[in-house]
Amino acid sequence: MANKKTLVLGASPNPSRYSYLAIERLRSHGHDVVAVGNRKGTVAGVDIHPGKEDIPELDTVTLYLNARNQKEYYDYIISQKPKRIIYNPGAENNELEALADQHGIESLEACTLVLLSIGRY
Repeated sequence: MANKKTLVLGASPNPSRYSYLAIERLRSHGHDVVAVGNRKGTVAGVDIHPGKEDIPELDTVTLYLNARNQKEYYDYIISQKPKRIIYNPGAENNELEALADQHGIESLEACTLVLLSIGRY
């Protein structure tokens, strides 16, 4: 299985959050993870950063922010040139999907945890 470098946007150090579980599962499946969130912390050896750093060779952005909170990240997401964006439940966003489409980025309304569990990530 290929390593798909993944940006978890909306990462949380809270073990009850889906973004926390996603980081753990992505790491256990051998994927490199970059985590961006409001609160610093570490999940499965991955530090959560508040900033927007450049991520070379980014494959996937998986979103754990609602559409309103995604707006400030539009330019950042597009500038990183990911192959795809996964909109987890509650993160669906037609505006960002349209923008991604204009830049040749695939949009997928799905759950990262489910995709990993069924071998479709």
